[in-house]
Amino acid sequence: MDVSSDMLSLMSLAFGAAWASGLNLYATVLILGGLNAFGVVTLPPDMAVISTPEVLITAGVLYFLEFFADKIPGIDTLNDTLHTFIRIPAGAMLAYSTVSDTGEPWQAAAALLLGGLVTAGTHATKTGTRAIINMSPEPFLNWAASIFEDMLVLIGLLLALFKPAIFLIWLAAFAVFLIWFLPKIWRGLKMLWARIQEMRGNGSAPGTGLALTFTGPPDTPSSGTDIRKPIRKP
Repeated sequence: MDVSSDMLSLMSLAFGAAWASGLNLYATVLILGGLNAFGVVTLPPDMAVISTPEVLITAGVLYFLEFFADKIPGIDTLNDTLHTFIRIPAGAMLAYSTVSDTGEPWQAAAALLLGGLVTAGTHATKTGTRAIINMSPEPFLNWAASIFEDMLVLIGLLLALFKPAIFLIWLAAFAVFLIWFLPKIWRGLKMLWARIQEMRGNGSAPGTGLALTFTGPPDTPSSGTDIRKPIRKP
């Protein structure tokens, strides 16, 4: 299947690669590059570089590492935060590479900008949701979310490649969902931050215990001599 045969397929591939990169960049590269390497699909020339053995091996090793990091509460949030500087530029470049060889310059620029925007949206949804899930005492929610995300990447890319019209409708529905969901994630993160600050506030700061020991009303009686008042001789 030649993905570059029509504009609808190119649009679906560009946005599909960008969307999936926000969830799992390395799985996206493995799926698209692997399908091209085995001749199942034919990617655009500038995008076909991801099917080289070097890229596939690197993506495979990184996916293996992220597979485990993504399932450890706390580590997954740190991993997502660091990947903000990797997933979004990579997703934008994947979208750009779909039309950079055959499209007009304005089409390539639009693919770059819109691809980055789509990747940023899915990445923000994933990162915020996982940070909130990590506050749950149930560890299996983290595993379930990670596996669900990988399944979404596979299903989304297959639709983008073989059912482009259905994928673009799905992407439009996802954009509507994102407009509704992102403010809720933001409020959830603010509540999470307030909870962390409250937990930190309940602990004793350095020096607080000593200050509390000698703090009290000025006329509070105490055993022995009150060191706060001078001793007058008769």
